[in-house]
Amino acid sequence: MTSVQLKKVLLGNGETFAYRERSGGHIPLVLVHGNMTSSKHWDVVLDNMDERYKIYAVDLRGFGESSYHRGIESIKDLSDDLKDWVDGIDLKGFSMVGWSTGGAVAMQFVIDHPEYCNNLILLASASTRGYPFFGTKEDGTSDLGNRLRTIDEVMVDKGKTIPVQAAYDENDRAFLRSLWNALIYTHAQPDEGRYEEYIDDMRTQRNLAHIYQALNTFNISNAHNGLVEGRGKAGSISIPVLVLRGDRDYVITKEMTEEIVEDIGENALFVELKNSGHSPLIDDLDQLLHIIQSFLQKKEELA
Repeated sequence: MTSVQLKKVLLGNGETFAYRERSGGHIPLVLVHGNMTSSKHWDVVLDNMDERYKIYAVDLRGFGESSYHRGIESIKDLSDDLKDWVDGIDLKGFSMVGWSTGGAVAMQFVIDHPEYCNNLILLASASTRGYPFFGTKEDGTSDLGNRLRTIDEVMVDKGKTIPVQAAYDENDRAFLRSLWNALIYTHAQPDEGRYEEYIDDMRTQRNLAHIYQALNTFNISNAHNGLVEGRGKAGSISIPVLVLRGDRDYVITKEMTEEIVEDIGENALFVELKNSGHSPLIDDLDQLLHIIQSFLQKKEELA
């Protein structure tokens, strides 16, 4: 029987980095969450994944139980925290799963530190060309002709940042639930108790606008993403990469996933998750775990 313990370490930059560690197992696996979540949202994976895996689920800076003393300016800031953490607990030779925003963090990590990670799994991941942030029209719809450019513009946009932040601040659980039901839990939903815990967890986020802008300016491709030139680093990812997207994901488009596969190249394998949206963990956990474990097992056998 495994157990999960919440731990914290102090990074060299003064931030406290929290993570959940599952007992037992000998194959190290690091889970990196996305926006509006933390390690808490990996609970179903921690509870159900094969016990051969030694699992660590992190809280990125400004999420969950991690601190947020200094605001981030880029995805690389989060990746650098991850590097300090793995060094602090002396962890190498692991595989990593990055979900949504966590996919961008994971890609940045393996680009900067290729010797640490053996396999990369991108689950409903932000593109290698980032995730655009647009202004909003008076009717509340996205103004696709108005790509916001600076953190100041993102912070004052009343269409996205402020309503979510206000819901955090005012504990507007009905708003948060309606948002997730419209975009994330469009088919299946967590059980009521778990859903309430997830909403509590969403409200721990202290970096919402900064995350939006970090994704807006993230670009490791060879192409211009509409805001910034690419840094041409995606093709340097030389480890095996499994790219997963649900067939009805309303957050990550098919085109974004195609960009990932194109930019990483021959090391990227795409698998579509059937009847799944942006949270395959809730939509079809058995399918998700089967695909991830089959991929990792195959790579272990080839090693």
